[in-house]
Amino acid sequence: MPDPRVFIVRHGETEWSLNGRHTGTTELNLTANGEKRIRATGKALVGDDRLIVPGNLAHIYVSPRHRAQRTLELLDLGCRERYPWHPSTSTTPPATPSTNTHTLDIRTNASIQITPLIREWDYGDYEGLTSAQIRESRASRGLDADWDIWRDGCEGGESPEDVTARLDELVAELRSKYHEGRFGPESGWKGKAEGEGVPNDVLVVAHGHILRAFAARWIGKELRGNPSLILEAGGVGTLSYEHHRVEEPAILLGGAFVVAEGV
Repeated sequence: MPDPRVFIVRHGETEWSLNGRHTGTTELNLTANGEKRIRATGKALVGDDRLIVPGNLAHIYVSPRHRAQRTLELLDLGCRERYPWHPSTSTTPPATPSTNTHTLDIRTNASIQITPLIREWDYGDYEGLTSAQIRESRASRGLDADWDIWRDGCEGGESPEDVTARLDELVAELRSKYHEGRFGPESGWKGKAEGEGVPNDVLVVAHGHILRAFAARWIGKELRGNPSLILEAGGVGTLSYEHHRVEEPAILLGGAFVVAEGV
């Protein structure tokens, strides 16, 4: 079992992600193709001998937006805990009626937390616009048309400093609660029987810009310099540590799949 990891998952395809419109607070459904791809991702990457080992998940953070929550459902992790937005526990109905939102195949005891710390970048006046439209609008008003969200932020929305502050809060919470002290040969579930081993992986399901910013802040990179990271709709990334030390966070470019004991 490798050192503790954080899996970042961008929600599946929406109509606005298809045409490049900035989607922050607007609630959109996944497209049919987006749902299909997330199901395929779950089948390919979730399992005791795959990248995301459900039994080794300690916690799941998910954005307040329904498109991220639906993505978590479609990954089919086998969560013991009921989804917080499920109709039986929430008075707010989801944007899309959920089907197969829970399973009898329990594979993880990870707690599920909806947190605004991982909501999408607040685009403010740029909500629903493409980058080209934003630059055109700025030029028509005498503003610098060479707009870059990482440097300039969003009019009426968040600046890079705003985003940095909330993500740094999340990174600090995640490390202190789920990663500090969880290194070494006895850490992790490793396919052991229930009650043995301490799960040490974390899953974060959210959005494109905020997850790219999260990865940058994970390794202490300033957002204003443009972290030059890409995460496609429905994409999965992995963050971890070097030299078995929580003080040395790193982006895991590629790792071997985990094989349960006895397999």
